[in-house]
Amino acid sequence: MTDAAKNTTPTALQAVRGMNDILPDDAPLWLHLEDTARRVFEQYGYRFLRMPIVEPTPLFVRSIGEATDVVEKEMYTFEDKLSGESLTLRPEATAGIVRAAIQHSLTYERPQRVWTHGAMFRHERPQKGRYRQFHQLDVEALGFAGPDVDAEQIVLLARLWKALGLESSVTLKINSIGDPADRRAYRETLAAYFSPHFNALDDDSKRRLSTNPLRILDSKNPEMQSIIENAPRMLEQLGADARAHFDGLRRWLDSAGLVYEIDTRLVRGLDYYNRSVFEWVTDRLGAQGTVAGGGRYDGLFESLGGKPTPACGFAAGMERLVLLLKENGQNADSAPLAYLVHQSDAAAALAWRLAETLRDAGHDVVLHAGGGSMKSQMKKADASGARFALILAEDEVRDGAVTVKWLRETGQTQQTVPIDGLIAWLAAITI
Repeated sequence: MTDAAKNTTPTALQAVRGMNDILPDDAPLWLHLEDTARRVFEQYGYRFLRMPIVEPTPLFVRSIGEATDVVEKEMYTFEDKLSGESLTLRPEATAGIVRAAIQHSLTYERPQRVWTHGAMFRHERPQKGRYRQFHQLDVEALGFAGPDVDAEQIVLLARLWKALGLESSVTLKINSIGDPADRRAYRETLAAYFSPHFNALDDDSKRRLSTNPLRILDSKNPEMQSIIENAPRMLEQLGADARAHFDGLRRWLDSAGLVYEIDTRLVRGLDYYNRSVFEWVTDRLGAQGTVAGGGRYDGLFESLGGKPTPACGFAAGMERLVLLLKENGQNADSAPLAYLVHQSDAAAALAWRLAETLRDAGHDVVLHAGGGSMKSQMKKADASGARFALILAEDEVRDGAVTVKWLRETGQTQQTVPIDGLIAWLAAITI
């Protein structure tokens, strides 16, 4: 090996573009979001399940639709080196949940309410609130046919926003995209409408004109908005059953006192949706305004080889919700109650036992590690965010006591507390 090769410093590796680390300073807000969502979902009887991140590629092609942007351009697909099978990092959760429900006969005896959360993957241009690895909360009701469950999930989200302090930051939009026969007729109506405007369409819309003209309605191209605004509306062409379902949804939402907008351009981006679709949106995150969205997908089980099973669900983008929480000035504190500093071998041994005793009593305590002067330890105690430092030095070991130095409250004087009375003292000051 040459001297030059020996002295070469390896290049520092970076995360894949659009796939971000969640660092300790941000993690408490994520955990607050997850914990709050879990509590709200469980209030409505939704139970947790977890699926693989990697699924067979045909699962998403058959469920999401070959003519969607997700399947055509955004999926991370690769060939398994051993089996040769085409595999895909999941771009969304619903298809995997339905696959699991079919595989394990989850709805054989009764309908199921389930939820999950985790990482999803789409190869798209990274920007604020939109990443290549992103995280979602996902809620699904499997085996329920009526609009009452559609409304339940919308009301559930309203409760989540209230629990997170976001109820004034989001608004609700709803629509119906009808049953399959309604959509087939509507596609023909849209194709006939947009065809004379072909030269005014952007490239994506020209392609969608022959594959899925409903997706043209979802275009954000400002130059096309006047054309889109004058397009025929799906609500005007709903069949009797889809119309009754949508009217039922509105009655449930009205009875819950929810304010909503009927957005006739709301179609959602995946092919498996039918009847009810909804989104919760915000104007505080720029272009990435949708924070949660979903709807009904009554035909998905059958298209994936299962028995006909009505279903409804939604996903909420966790990155966007964390951004919205920050935009509202919210934070989640993960600081310990106390930081235990110590000097001398005897103090270190006592500090070790004391820290475990305090943890047994339910307190969050950081025990200093790595040695160092009392001054350097106190700097670390302050940087930890702890409410106070517990100090053990030779005098404290001799007297069987601990010195309490307040790090956050002003006006509190340093005091000495007997070790055998420390847990009672902590109970009194943490009430």
